[in-house]
Amino acid sequence: MLEPEVKQDLRETAKRLTELRGSLDLDHKLEAIGDFEEKMSAPDFWDDNEKAQRTIGELNAIKGVVDQFQAMSGEFDDLQVMVELVEEEGDASMAAEIGSGIAGLIKRLEAFELQLLLSQPYDRLNAILELHPGAGGTESQDWAELLLRMYRRWAEKRGFKVEVLDYLPGDEAGVKSVTLLIQGFNAYGYLKAEKGVHRLVRISPFDASGRRHTSFVSCDVMPEIDDDVEIEIRTEDLKVDTYRSSGAGGQHINTTDSAVRITHMPTGVVVSCQTERSQIKNRERAMKMLRSKLYEKKIEEQEKHLAEIRGEVSDIAWGSQIRSYVFHPYSMVKDHRTNEETGNVGAVMDGDLDAFIDAYLRLQIRRTEE
Repeated sequence: MLEPEVKQDLRETAKRLTELRGSLDLDHKLEAIGDFEEKMSAPDFWDDNEKAQRTIGELNAIKGVVDQFQAMSGEFDDLQVMVELVEEEGDASMAAEIGSGIAGLIKRLEAFELQLLLSQPYDRLNAILELHPGAGGTESQDWAELLLRMYRRWAEKRGFKVEVLDYLPGDEAGVKSVTLLIQGFNAYGYLKAEKGVHRLVRISPFDASGRRHTSFVSCDVMPEIDDDVEIEIRTEDLKVDTYRSSGAGGQHINTTDSAVRITHMPTGVVVSCQTERSQIKNRERAMKMLRSKLYEKKIEEQEKHLAEIRGEVSDIAWGSQIRSYVFHPYSMVKDHRTNEETGNVGAVMDGDLDAFIDAYLRLQIRRTEE
């Protein structure tokens, strides 16, 4: 016989799948897939390679949603057949298999629901993530490096590609600033939940007296804007500086002034890139970063009163941290916007951020519906 908890899980999963089927509008999505495939069969489809790649990306995104849902529905149907066999024959081993199967299906269903929360126009894009330590010298710079590792690990678990666009090492340890390009479908949609100030409380390894320290790092996240978004940037408004690149741990240090820093004089926005060995390529990358920053600034100005893009952390100040990481005197990570928390600090620092991201996205959806 099946355990009561397993029966309850089966009933709740059946209800969730039924609700999802209605909200997904599968018939409409199947029509959209047909339209995309018709476009791709046109003889001039590859004339514009960049547009073609975007079309393929959109098709894959829709097919991914449909395929995932149909796979989960099929898996649930198989479990229902097994339930009938257990009820008829009382096979204990099959009952255990059903319990394991429904537990795995619930996890995949939760991840699928999280993916569906990403419906804003730029959620699907790559993300540009910047980390800037606050006051505190080496301690804060070391905290920035720990966060850098955390986001790298998170991205690796999702199969995203991480590229360092700019890196300024700390004086003794850690980093003074770092800019990452995180490439993957919905990268911005997920990482926008991380925008704000991150607070660390721990016994500092740099304090010989063993005192407890509090450190802050600001995390800024913006979408990598497509070239078809119109952002006016006048050449006369730009100040361009070149300098020698510096890499993490002394690696990839160029002996020429290939790194590029661009200042947009009207707004004061500054971007820099040193990832390429070519100054021309670094300038191209920096201009793309500038477009993203200026677009984000434009959106902020238009919708500041609703805070639709930046949520509660549109005003980043050291007293308005979004999340606290406590290593001492106890272990806890708590998000102050959603009250999501965990005592497993090690897992979080190894990139286990999905619970915090999920809670933030669901909070944003509830606020939109209110």
